[in-house]
Amino acid sequence: MGHSFTSNLIHLVFSTHQRLPLIAPEREQSLYDFIVGIGVNQKTPVIAIGGVENHVHILFALHPTMSLAKVIQSFKANSSRHMRERNRGFRWQEGYGAFSVSQSARGHVIQYIATQKEHHEKHSFEDEFLSLLKRHEIEFDTRFVLG
Repeated sequence: MGHSFTSNLIHLVFSTHQRLPLIAPEREQSLYDFIVGIGVNQKTPVIAIGGVENHVHILFALHPTMSLAKVIQSFKANSSRHMRERNRGFRWQEGYGAFSVSQSARGHVIQYIATQKEHHEKHSFEDEFLSLLKRHEIEFDTRFVLG
């Protein structure tokens, strides 16, 4: 076969270290723009991005030649370096959640990411993350999942 065709949509979620409110509103758009640029460089287009002061959601299309772990490491390492230019204490949590998304759920996930600020007026990051793990039937130990 001469061509390969893939559809690998990933909903990525990761938090600031200890879920501290380290993403100031005035730095948010700069961070998101930077992450979109990382995606371009990794041949991994960012479809939607959003979050609040202590975490980020990214919906992206994983390029078939890229490994998920390498792309996530690139998103986190490079954006952390970018954020430390203004906040020397900035860093991301060690782990992340990465969830596959079907084309039929794409619009829902885009809307979910776009409404993060409203969502977090009622729900904590911890509750949201545990809910995502449960919805995707990922086994976890509550002693370790939130680091």
